[in-house]
Amino acid sequence: MTDNRLKYLGPLSASGASTRMKAPLLKRAPWPFIVVVLIPTLLAAIYYLFIAAPRYVSEAQFIVRAPSGGSQPSSLGVALQGVGLASTQTDAFAVHEYIRSRDSLTELRRRNDIEKMLGQRGSDILTSYPRPWERRSSEALFSAFKRFVVVGYDSTTGISKLRVEAFSARDANRLAEGLLSGGEQLVNRLNERASRDAVANALRARESASAAANESRRKLLAFQTQEQFLDPQINARESSELIGGLRASVAQLRAERAQLAQDAPTSPQLPMLDGRIAAYERQIEAERGSLAGGSASLASKASTYEALVLERELADKEFAMASAVVISAEQDAQKQKLYLDRVVSPSLPDEPEEPKRWLAILTVFATLFGLYGIGWLVWAGVREHRHG
Repeated sequence: MTDNRLKYLGPLSASGASTRMKAPLLKRAPWPFIVVVLIPTLLAAIYYLFIAAPRYVSEAQFIVRAPSGGSQPSSLGVALQGVGLASTQTDAFAVHEYIRSRDSLTELRRRNDIEKMLGQRGSDILTSYPRPWERRSSEALFSAFKRFVVVGYDSTTGISKLRVEAFSARDANRLAEGLLSGGEQLVNRLNERASRDAVANALRARESASAAANESRRKLLAFQTQEQFLDPQINARESSELIGGLRASVAQLRAERAQLAQDAPTSPQLPMLDGRIAAYERQIEAERGSLAGGSASLASKASTYEALVLERELADKEFAMASAVVISAEQDAQKQKLYLDRVVSPSLPDEPEEPKRWLAILTVFATLFGLYGIGWLVWAGVREHRHG
């Protein structure tokens, strides 16, 4: 008969107990977890708590707007509106691109020592310029510049936000102020170019019309000076009045002669009256010839004068229309102008805002832990598939 009773054999050895106690701990924290999660998190903690330099943040807000009641957008603006971008948004994005461009950095370097601002003493090697694997070059400086400058757009309010980091509060404020000034200068250049392109053709047309009007006036003045009269119509009216007066005088003289011939047919005054009548008639014929005779007659001169007057009137009307077009072009250019208005001026921070040390450490830990968990699940599935 088998004896199933437990027998006491004595206490376990210390080495055996410790081996069984250590085994679960090693199983809970295997070496992949230590390598993938714990060591990188420890390195991140060392960097953020003891190495990372504090950075000051200067923020500003601005809007890019056009006057109310402005002109219709261009074909590009209409196309962008079709995909959800209004014309003011595209203008704001143009300013954003300029702020983060090499042109903006070049303009800043003319007034500030950007290399010193982004790589001053006390900054850490991973954020300052240049980083250990970079050389001092324009490309490396531009890369560092983009790390320190962020600009965004809020589609719900239409307000753009500029965020600039630096290792000192004064440098952050100066950089933000310089970038905003550069954006304002860009808007002014765009306004000047739009105004110049819109008005230039109208101004040239007006100058041409003005020259034509001046030339027509010169021709008319030269004709009047040469012919020694201001208006042929006035001269023709005066000549007509003179002819009418002469004809009235001839009629009166003829009546007197007829009366005298009836009363005294042999009167010596009859030849005198006949001479006066003939003189008056010759004067009438001369006046008629000056009115509508040959090429030198008043009628011919009046035709030339009227043509010159018509040419002057047409030139004046063309000049008036060209002037109206210039005014309209200037008004349209005024409507198309853009304005960069500061909603919030660049701030002068009194304490560093970056880096957020504990948040960064927790973010590193959570990210690595998630990656480790996904990798462990994949590996467990592969191992189970192999054993199955």
